[in-house]
Amino acid sequence: MVERLLRAPSQYWMLIMMWVRSSMAYPVSFVLMLFSSMLVTVMDFVAVVLMFSHISSFGGFSLPEMALLYATASITLGIADLFTGSIERIGERIRTGTFDAYLIRPVPAFLQTAADGFALRRLGRPTQALVVLGFAFSRLHLDWTVARGIVLVGSILAGSVIFAAIFVLGASFQFLAVDSAELANSFTYGGQTLTQYPLVVFGREIVRAVTFVVPLAFVNYYPVLFLLGKPAPLGLPSWIGLLSPLVAVVMVALAGLAWRGGLRRYRSTGS
Repeated sequence: MVERLLRAPSQYWMLIMMWVRSSMAYPVSFVLMLFSSMLVTVMDFVAVVLMFSHISSFGGFSLPEMALLYATASITLGIADLFTGSIERIGERIRTGTFDAYLIRPVPAFLQTAADGFALRRLGRPTQALVVLGFAFSRLHLDWTVARGIVLVGSILAGSVIFAAIFVLGASFQFLAVDSAELANSFTYGGQTLTQYPLVVFGREIVRAVTFVVPLAFVNYYPVLFLLGKPAPLGLPSWIGLLSPLVAVVMVALAGLAWRGGLRRYRSTGS
């Protein structure tokens, strides 16, 4: 088991480099797809800017604060989508029976599924989000200490892991319901849309759900509240955003159990 874990990073790297070399065979096409990806995702923030041309705050957030919220949501999903987003296609492989090939190769099925069709163009989402993050930094009047920097970077990494775990949980559910990829997307891509806005505007029940059921609030909302010195909703302590790494560990454990459970249940095509 330990030996397999030690080999996993190099195996995953070899798999994704195969797909990267494939995409780089047509560099002009790759650049065009990358910029188109950036253009499509940046329109979400353009909508936020247009909204603030008529209002001064939204859910207690100013435009620079909204930019920080939007950027962290997009970066975390973008990183998770880049490295694990392909796993959502497992339902198609189960239906066609091609998933069987992953089980007889000397590489863990999870790594093969996560790296399948690795698309470097997905860098478009986090890249444009970094530009928005730079805009937020230039407008926010915060005392950026080393501690705040560690919290920000740690929350982005933890948020990426949480989204990745949700991708894996959604893929694991497809062992039970093959055509359920869109259900998983509602928690990943839909979750990113949700977390780029202040959650309090959606009502207390939604806040409870994304705190205690599907912990999307720990992706970026609670850490951003902590960085900005804003109170947490539901009477929760202001330091709750510091728990994002712990939530990420719990989500990884759940995703691992779900994935192994799905593999044990798998009985080839139609299962």
